[in-house]
Amino acid sequence: MESVGRTRWAIAEGYIPPSSTGPEPHMTSHETVCLLNTGDRDAEVRITIFYSDRDPAGPYRVNVPARRTKHVRFNDLTDPEPIPTDIDFASVIESSVPIVVQHTRLDSRQAANALLSTIAFAAAE
Repeated sequence: MESVGRTRWAIAEGYIPPSSTGPEPHMTSHETVCLLNTGDRDAEVRITIFYSDRDPAGPYRVNVPARRTKHVRFNDLTDPEPIPTDIDFASVIESSVPIVVQHTRLDSRQAANALLSTIAFAAAE
């Protein structure tokens, strides 16, 4: 299959809710980046986090094997530093090969959960 996607993406909206209801880890409030690599080469992905009141954090490094998908919770990114909860942030995702990026959030602070998902912005190449 031919590679699908772009090598630079941005998610302007990010927020990890500070609390959750329901069983963990499935119902833990989280922010996720979904990465799809349809090509024949592994994708070396770098994620940089931007904040409104301090310098960016990262890069966080993720590998997505060829012809595979990987869902990465921002909550689980810890190197070089954990991403704080209850703080607005944005992210830029850069890949060594074209990939597709989708953004998803589960907000389970209330018993009536909220889920949102959207395709990230892809930079023209």
